[in-house]
Amino acid sequence: MDWKLLLQIAGTALGLLYLWLEYRADIRLWIVGLVMPVVHGVLYYKAGLYADCSMQAYYVLAGLYGWAVWRNAPRKKSAALAISRTPLRKLPLLAVAYAGLHAAIYWLLVRFTNSTVPFWDSLTTALCIVAYWMLSRKWAEQWLVWLAVDAVTVGLYLYKGIPITAGLYALYSALAVAGYVRWRRQAAAQ
Repeated sequence: MDWKLLLQIAGTALGLLYLWLEYRADIRLWIVGLVMPVVHGVLYYKAGLYADCSMQAYYVLAGLYGWAVWRNAPRKKSAALAISRTPLRKLPLLAVAYAGLHAAIYWLLVRFTNSTVPFWDSLTTALCIVAYWMLSRKWAEQWLVWLAVDAVTVGLYLYKGIPITAGLYALYSALAVAGYVRWRRQAAAQ
């Protein structure tokens, strides 16, 4: 077995576990989210996806932050960090953050790497940063951002020769829809 296959299998298994825990809004997702980036980081580096690779360091730090936010939420069910809709006043800030991140990451990839896909790599990376922050706030629309990431990533990973991981992201796309529907219902019920 070659390294790409082993890393894809391990990353896919961790990714499925992570997504199941995220769907259930289970705090243990953050623990899996600390292990999974190591596997994916090595895979993406070897595949020449440098922004995706460096994104894994962000995932570790953001995972620690998300875990702390969820863990330190008030313990009473009525006061706990609840799933909610993204406040409309936050949308322009999220769009500006995405645009700035995309431009900066694109520039870094073009200037300092031999990336063959700097636009797409920076696009998905910038969207991931925004989506992960939204997840830490338990905003239902984070699932829609992940859906956009997943759809682009499938093509990108097929192009870069990591089809099992592309398949994982195709599954993520379908589950992002289910996650959004579930979280939106929970937000409405609260």
